[in-house]
Amino acid sequence: MSAHIMVFDSGIGGTTVLEHIQQSIPHAQYSYFMDNALLPYGAQSQQTIINRLCGLIQFIKDESLNVDLIVIACNTASTSALSAVRQITDIPIVGVVPAVKPAAQITQSKHIGLLATPATVSSSYIDVLIKEHASTITTSLYSSVELVTLAETFFFTQRLDIEKLHAELSRLNINNDIDVLVLGCTHFPILAKPISDYFKARIELLDSGAAIAKRVSSLLNFSDNQAGIKKPLQYYATADICSDKLAVKQVTLFDPTLSDKS
Repeated sequence: MSAHIMVFDSGIGGTTVLEHIQQSIPHAQYSYFMDNALLPYGAQSQQTIINRLCGLIQFIKDESLNVDLIVIACNTASTSALSAVRQITDIPIVGVVPAVKPAAQITQSKHIGLLATPATVSSSYIDVLIKEHASTITTSLYSSVELVTLAETFFFTQRLDIEKLHAELSRLNINNDIDVLVLGCTHFPILAKPISDYFKARIELLDSGAAIAKRVSSLLNFSDNQAGIKKPLQYYATADICSDKLAVKQVTLFDPTLSDKS
C-alpha cells in the first residue's frame, strides 16, 4: 500500500513544498489541506495556530484518513506550534525550517536576508536558528503579509499585480549588501521569478522545499519501486475557493477550545 502523506498550510503556498516531495516520492498517496479560513497564519496568534493544528489531527482521526506522515508546509505554524502538536499524535510530523543555514554557507557578502511573515520573523525559534547557523554573518529580517495575498492570487488566476509587488518590495527596502535572500514562507516561492526579476537576479533566493522532501523520504524509508493502490491527490480547504483550477473539498476544523468549555 502506498504511503499517505498529508501536506498542510494556511493557503496554497505549501504546494511549493508538495511539488518537491512528489518529485522525490512519486508513488505515494497525497492529500493537501489548506486552512484558508484563517489565511494568513502570519497574522494569527500562536495559540490559535496550535488549536487549528489540533483540529487537523482530530479531522484525520474522524475521517479515518490513515495518514502516515504530515508535513506542516508553513513556516509560521512550524515555528510556533510544531512541538505542541507532536505531543498529541503518533503520526510523524515534518515542519519547515527557513533555509538560514545554507544561506549562511553560500553568502559571499556575509550578509543574508530572511523574508517571512511577521509571526515567523518575531518568533524565538528564528533567533535560535540565526545564533546556531549564522552567528558569524549579518542577518536582516523582513516581514510581509501582502506577499502572501499576492501569491495566492497569482496561483489561482495567473495574474500578478506587478505594481503592488514592486511597491511591497520597495517598502521592505532590502539592504543592498544582501546577496542571499531566504524565502521563509512557503507562499513566496510562487513569486520567486518576479521577485528575482525585481532585484535583477543580483540576489540568490533560497527556500527549503528540496530539504523537506529529503527529510520526508528518509523518515518513510521509501523507494521508488514501492507502489500500491494510489488515489488521486485530494485537496481540502476550510473556506470557499473561487477557482476552477482545483477540485477542493470544503471541511470544518474541530475547535478544541469549545470542547474544553462544554
